[in-house]
Amino acid sequence: MGRNRYFTKTLPFGLALFIVSLFFSVPAATALSDADKTAIGTEITTIYRAARGVIAKSQKLINDASKGDKGLSADAVIAKTKENYKKATGGDFKMADAGSLKGQTQAALIDAIKNVMNDAQSLINEKGKGLKGFLPAIFAKQMGDGFNKNISGKAYIKLTAPKSYVRNRANRPDKWEANVIEKMFKSAGYEKNKVHTENAKHKGKDAFRLILPEYYKKACLNCHGEPKGEKDITGGKKEGGKLGELGGAISFVIYN
Repeated sequence: MGRNRYFTKTLPFGLALFIVSLFFSVPAATALSDADKTAIGTEITTIYRAARGVIAKSQKLINDASKGDKGLSADAVIAKTKENYKKATGGDFKMADAGSLKGQTQAALIDAIKNVMNDAQSLINEKGKGLKGFLPAIFAKQMGDGFNKNISGKAYIKLTAPKSYVRNRANRPDKWEANVIEKMFKSAGYEKNKVHTENAKHKGKDAFRLILPEYYKKACLNCHGEPKGEKDITGGKKEGGKLGELGGAISFVIYN
């Protein structure tokens, strides 16, 4: 009888505790530390840059009017992306656990690369046509849009730049991004290539934000260099950028 009374008294508390745990369980992103989120942001921006680098290096091939199949299938681009990733990090690309936010963001980005490249095959393989317009920035925008759709509101990525360098209005920096770019990235003492992280609102939601500065490389100057105002191969006006100058940034968000 004593035993039964013990279970009768304690069972409601156990049930209550279980019910409370259901209502007050901590979301996965909130349970992560800022260091964890920084690691995820660094991982995703590294993959993002690695993939864009494949398209940047392939511009001459893509715009070769004499060639049909360019050998840039989705699988080929993903393989080259992983090669670039290894060069950047010194280690092989490895998928994290599918249930983790890192694994989910990795899968969302790889799937976005695959979809963009599958959709672009008829364009990039068109024989007899030179300039295809499949530029690194166009690819990066499409890749980012695909990622944002795939990750279903858990994270967000976009290319941005100083306001005077933005061509695509969708890439305009928001207030937080503009402040970091103008007051930190442009300051003489800011460490090159150093990411900035902060807990700040994004589109009205509490979020962990990471932004990575990017600097003009030689290949970038074909479209974004000097003389300022001259038309580049796409018809856009050159920004007058100089080698090593801050040219843009990759903005990444994890929602809390």
